[in-house]
Amino acid sequence: MTYLRSISVRAPAKVNLQLGVGGRRDDGYHELASVFLAVSLSDRITLTAAEELRVTVGGPRAADVPADASNIAARAVELLAKRSGLHPGVHVHIDKHIPVQGGMAGGSADAAGALVGCDALWNLGLGRPELLSLAAELGSDVPFSLVGGAAFGSGRGERLTVLPVGATTHWVFATAGFGLSTPAVFAEQERRRRSAGVPWTADGVPSPLMSRKLVDALAAGDTASLADALGNDLEPVATSMRPQLTATLKSGTDAGALAGILCGSGATIGFLVSDGHQARTVAQKLLASGTCTSAHIAAGPVPGPEPEEIITTGENG
Repeated sequence: MTYLRSISVRAPAKVNLQLGVGGRRDDGYHELASVFLAVSLSDRITLTAAEELRVTVGGPRAADVPADASNIAARAVELLAKRSGLHPGVHVHIDKHIPVQGGMAGGSADAAGALVGCDALWNLGLGRPELLSLAAELGSDVPFSLVGGAAFGSGRGERLTVLPVGATTHWVFATAGFGLSTPAVFAEQERRRRSAGVPWTADGVPSPLMSRKLVDALAAGDTASLADALGNDLEPVATSMRPQLTATLKSGTDAGALAGILCGSGATIGFLVSDGHQARTVAQKLLASGTCTSAHIAAGPVPGPEPEEIITTGENG
């Protein structure tokens, strides 16, 4: 009988409690001030030794995810293998639940899960600094997806400072029947700035600053003050591109949510609620409103990816 060793990793989504966007840098990225929170809505990444690198995708959002070498989780495996001098022979299976093009860093979560999982599968024992360095090469949100919890991100979001959280926060995430491309949203913001005749490059726009009011509310576990401090500079841009999102925001607050905020560059809307009971009520009313296609209840903060070993019987894929 053949015994297979696999590593399974839960990869959590994120919501930006704050997203301040500065000017475009020479490298094409924007200076950001981002307060990240990892939440319990997650994908599960399973990695098993194989002859060659391959990707399979299951779960309710499988149809939206590439099952080939372009998948960011596959690129994470290749990067870690190259850095470690190993052959990237791994079967990566993604059980996909995080909305795609929803602003919740689903791809980044999968990449972080692949890094952590392969580190364990290959018994590399890499430390956090080395994994974070690899994560930053893969994308701006991957470092936070690796860390989890709550953190402030500066630069393009990859320079992290861990933040204290005084209480669990409860959320409902309403998904649209469409996605929004992050480059397209940033390009539209730049177009709007140019049209208004205001600065749009990093040397003309002051770097955004962390919201002290928000961070203090998060640390104190003051949900009402946190709701009042949520902010995303991309929300006016995304709602101008997709006016339906305005109706979703209104439906959620009408349903009793303390506040609603665009997740990252969209198109998912996150609603902060007081507790789990209110989350269920808001989710039901959102679905009944017809302004979203699904509503996910979640809580945060949660930790970053943690590997779990699985031993199965079968053929090595």
